[in-house]
Amino acid sequence: MSRRGGRQQDNGVGGAGETEGAGGAGTSRRRRGSRDDRFAPVPYRPPVSKEQRVLFIACEGEVTEPQYLDHLNSRYGDGGDGERQPFLIHPISAKNGLIPSRAVAAVRDLKQAEGEEAWVLFDRDEHHDIPKALREAAEANIQVCFSHPSFDLWLLLHFQAMSGRQSGSNKDIVKKLRAAHPAYKSFDVKNDKSVKGERRDALDGEAANKAVRHARSLVNQCEHGGCKADNRKPKPVPRGSVPESDRKWAARSGHAEDCPVLKRDPSTDVWRLLVSLGIVDDRSR
Repeated sequence: MSRRGGRQQDNGVGGAGETEGAGGAGTSRRRRGSRDDRFAPVPYRPPVSKEQRVLFIACEGEVTEPQYLDHLNSRYGDGGDGERQPFLIHPISAKNGLIPSRAVAAVRDLKQAEGEEAWVLFDRDEHHDIPKALREAAEANIQVCFSHPSFDLWLLLHFQAMSGRQSGSNKDIVKKLRAAHPAYKSFDVKNDKSVKGERRDALDGEAANKAVRHARSLVNQCEHGGCKADNRKPKPVPRGSVPESDRKWAARSGHAEDCPVLKRDPSTDVWRLLVSLGIVDDRSR
């Protein structure tokens, strides 16, 4: 075991990845793996008050998702002058990304204080370990934000509605996103999938409300027929709670328990994170 900044972390077996500098005091979160399979350093920032929610969110992607979560911190984390509970998100990522089950393991293996929450963001893409990731997330009470075909769908929903099967392909999503807003005209050109500057600004305000509204519509339009966004469960779940089945856990976004996750095409659960954080109130939608 090693101790960094008062937080305990398991170094694992077979040699954990080295921790890179985090720019001053604080801890660097990392997962088990080889020296070439390491986490990006995530400085631990203590909550400013007991009222502040603390969320550790592991990301499949290396750039887009962590930058989006940083955007949520900077734009909404202070609580908006008492409008909602303040929060602090610690994104967890790795160079070249993480497959879903490794993303789950990354946040599961952190030594968290009581009351801190664990979430994970991952996509359909062409991953073969999604059932394992969902099962292990349910066993550890890690909230899941699953996107089919990818997180890019969530960005697109800030500007327009979406429907129709994508069959696991992200090409049409990216094409529509580039046309949906000038800031995203060059998105994913030369591997630039950053969410900074004008791209970040474009996701604010009414755009966030629109994204939640469009994502909820995808739940209601699911081909299964029994999925309803009003059945979503946005409230935090203590890590020590009795685990639910993976089917029930994957239904927290309003999809029916017997709706196969891999057939939720297109869909994204990221909207439930915004509702849970109080960024968007969906009760009247």
